Amino acid sequence: MANKKQSIVDERLWRKIISPREARGEVKFMEPMRSHTYLQIGGTADVFACPQDTVSLENILAALNEERIPFVTVGGGTNILVKDGGVYGVVISLKNFRCGDIAKEEKDMVMFFAESGVPLQKLVSFSKEHGYSGIEGLVGIPGFVGGAIAGNAGAFGYSIKDSLVSVKMINPDKGIYEMSASELGLEYRASKIPEDTVILSANMRLRKDVKEDVVKRIDSFLKQKRETQPLLEISAGCVFKNPEGTSAGRLIDEAGCKGMRIGDVEVSRVHANFFINKGDAKASDFLKLMDEVKKKVMDMFGVELEPEIRIMGRNVNG
Repeated sequence: MANKKQSIVDERLWRKIISPREARGEVKFMEPMRSHTYLQIGGTADVFACPQDTVSLENILAALNEERIPFVTVGGGTNILVKDGGVYGVVISLKNFRCGDIAKEEKDMVMFFAESGVPLQKLVSFSKEHGYSGIEGLVGIPGFVGGAIAGNAGAFGYSIKDSLVSVKMINPDKGIYEMSASELGLEYRASKIPEDTVILSANMRLRKDVKEDVVKRIDSFLKQKRETQPLLEISAGCVFKNPEGTSAGRLIDEAGCKGMRIGDVEVSRVHANFFINKGDAKASDFLKLMDEVKKKVMDMFGVELEPEIRIMGRNVNG
């Protein structure tokens, strides 16, 4: 494994493999990933590419596949921890894929088309404005639609899979293809979408409802979040998945972990399943704190916590 000073692809190689192809969009080299995650943690990516359109994305994936260069995709960078050694290969940002609109309307429902880079809260705001129900519980969850699908985001008894009809994806080997929601293996905070497959867009079914009722539910859920979660602090949302039948936050709290701190990473005193970047946090300290919390919960309750946060990249020493 390479150390933090080595790169598998640099600007010279990138220009060489991409130049024969159309690939519009911004590209940065040795780009600090702390600038692209909510946690504001992480080393540099060898290449950080923001394709402008599907053709550009398809051409980039084809080039990387031919050269056997690894890649990862990111959306809003919300539930991601990038290690201090950065990302080996290419990070592909889908922030330019932001088209969303009603694709079909019937008597009691609408079909909404959303590209993977549409902010999830833009979709929630749209449903609130028009009185469409089905995603009220997603209010306050940051990030983009693509990431919400890959992790089956949800809260308050809602999850994105409940409204999802189909997803269009691209794979370096398969090209562009579409799958129904039932084929994606969506379960609690997870899916079976392969890591080398990029979500392009989704079709979602929303129900027409009484606008005042939709507004009331969304406002109520958001109020609860503001009262129980550290929304104004630097975090990546919930660190661990909830074990069956209980809450990870409750277990962490009752194990005495609130306020635990390693370096500049602290277990939130508001909600114990949030870890806060208190200044200049390092991924290594975040991971150590995760291990300490897991051990305390295991020792007290015999429950092994599983990460909900997506961890990527390499350690400083490889």
